[in-house]
Formats: sequence, C-alpha cells, structure tokens
Amino acid sequence: MSGTLNKVMLIGHLGDEVKMHYFEGGGCVGRFPLATNETYTNKQTNERITNTEWHNIVVRNKGAEICEKYLSKGDKVYIEGRLKTRKWQDDNGNERYSTEIQCSDFTFLSTRKESENNVAANKPVSQNPVANQPSNSEPNEEENDDLPF
Repeated sequence: MSGTLNKVMLIGHLGDEVKMHYFEGGGCVGRFPLATNETYTNKQTNERITNTEWHNIVVRNKGAEICEKYLSKGDKVYIEGRLKTRKWQDDNGNERYSTEIQCSDFTFLSTRKESENNVAANKPVSQNPVANQPSNSEPNEEENDDLPF
C-alpha cells in the first residue's frame, strides 16, 4: 500500500463538560475528555476487570458549538477523527507532549432531550385519570392523523 491512514473511531462517555475557547477571528475550539471501557474476565480469579482509557477530544468551530450546546458529562457519543500529538512547555520549562483526537465527525448517542424524557418518564402518574385528559370535547389533532407514524 502506497498511502498512509490516520483515522480514529471511538464510542465513549464524556468525562466532563465541553470546555470552549474562542479566538479573535471568530473561530472556536472545544475540548473534552472521552472515556472508553474494556471489560474482560480474569481466567485465574474469575473476576470481571474493567479498564478505562481516557482520550482528549478536540472539535473546532461549528462542531464545537454544537457539542457545547447538546453534550454534557456522561453522555454517550461516537467520535471520528485523527490522532495529533502536540509539543508544549510546562511551567517549569520541561517539554511535554499531548496526544489528542482531532474530531472531524461525531454522532450523539444520547442527548439532553433523551435524558429529559427519561426524567419525565420516571415522574409519578396522576392518580386522577380525568385530570390528564383535555378539557374541550373536540378531538385531538393527533388522534385524527391517519399516518402510521
């Protein structure tokens, strides 16, 4: 094969909220940690072991704004991108390296709306079934819809 490939695909949970940094030219970058888990059973002790790997995700511009708006800690997300290693100096002048995932595509696997729906589904149901019905006698528009979806 004559070409090279730098591609990463991850499914994991956000370890923290998306941290945004805005630039003077109008661009922005969002950063967040993503946790992926590997679970296996130790054959000697029959104990289930879970290893967590943390990934530094970097998303830019419109994608960063969308992630900031809709993602929160604990949400599950699919990330696609490429590996990039940055070299920088710490406060003591030592050279440090950070490997990040430069995100090019993402898909939310759980959203705030789903989380809110789950919370709403767990609310206690009213003991008075009449209180949940509309007060007018006209049929609901959704009830007249012949579409199966």
